[in-house]
Amino acid sequence: MKTSYLNFASNSDYTWCTLPSGLKVVYRYTNSDVSYCGFVVDAGTRDEVEGEEGLAHYVEHMLFKGTTNHKASHILNCMESVGGELNAFTSKEETVIYTVSLEPYLKRAISLMCDIIQNSNLPDSESIKEKEVIIDEINSYLDNPAEYIYDEFENLIFNNHPLGHNILGDLNSLERITPQKGRNFIKEFYTSENMVFFFTGRTKFEKVITIIENATIEFRNNKPNLSRNSNLKYSCFNIHKECDNYQSHAIIGGLCHNLFDRERFNLYLLNNILGGPGMNSMLNIALREKRGYVYSVESSITNYSDTGLFTIYFGTDKKNIEKCYDIINKQLSLLCNKELSSTKLLNAKRQYIGQLTISRENRENLAISAGKSLLRHNKCRSLNDSIERIDRITSKDILECANKIYNKENLSTLVLG
Repeated sequence: MKTSYLNFASNSDYTWCTLPSGLKVVYRYTNSDVSYCGFVVDAGTRDEVEGEEGLAHYVEHMLFKGTTNHKASHILNCMESVGGELNAFTSKEETVIYTVSLEPYLKRAISLMCDIIQNSNLPDSESIKEKEVIIDEINSYLDNPAEYIYDEFENLIFNNHPLGHNILGDLNSLERITPQKGRNFIKEFYTSENMVFFFTGRTKFEKVITIIENATIEFRNNKPNLSRNSNLKYSCFNIHKECDNYQSHAIIGGLCHNLFDRERFNLYLLNNILGGPGMNSMLNIALREKRGYVYSVESSITNYSDTGLFTIYFGTDKKNIEKCYDIINKQLSLLCNKELSSTKLLNAKRQYIGQLTISRENRENLAISAGKSLLRHNKCRSLNDSIERIDRITSKDILECANKIYNKENLSTLVLG
């Protein structure tokens, strides 16, 4: 079969194109014996029917339970028997299925994933057992307030909206899910025009294109009607739930930029200064290093297609909860009331750029991120592009972003404990 593709483009890091079937492909060369490849499906928790929350995650689990061509045992052993891995995960807007393997087994990996995506039969006999696994997963997460609080906070922020639903669903919604509903979900969303295939490794681009085009030639190609307009009616809240925890767990946060807002880069840098992964973040120094009030404190950003969420999380002794609030508010006020000096801005940029560069050593995350980027933006940003974008950020940009996002009228709080 002669390879053909459309919309070919590239930069210093990535090459991408669209196959005649509508499937998008992003490729990155790395001189390694190990390749990472998989599919990002444009379907997640927010695409479920009301009352069937957890369906996307249930489907992800059931994908490994057999196809019309192979039993579950074959799926489990296909990559494992050659030292590779097969994995999947679900988010609010995507489902990702991917493999890690030695380069000689690339065709095997692609064939397996394509069989799973196109031919999974979601056998009734496996459904009850897999639901029990998911119930254990739900109970395990409910036992961990440091994780549970994030979902509870999102549910309050995105009240009565699919973005607020827990990815795992709950016991009631899980009971309403059936294998047939899972098959319908796959049929609707697991189509060539609703997916991106990503690859990083040293197999040549043309060979990867040939393999993936041959493997997906019979894929369904209908384009589902996705709703990506939240129409949120957000109202601030301040909620304290009594829990029998050793510590109090708290989140402060609110809405922020969506995936397509150019100002989101200003927020990324600002967030890194405030409570990013560095031990020198403002919040870590103020709460942990100087006072020892917390074991961990972090701020994070989650961007969706039509909205976004920023959060500040900390866990502390119940007697220190108000002290921590006061300190956090003072740190936010500092960022809102005074521009960063040129030296502080330069140091912040240097740190963030260094973190971005080092993070690219994790090729698994890099490959998946490239797939998501092509899915959402129809292009992939190179490292140099990202560095140039960060370098253009000014102290005024940071000040304006802080006043917009850290405005008290945008802030909500949730405490468990």
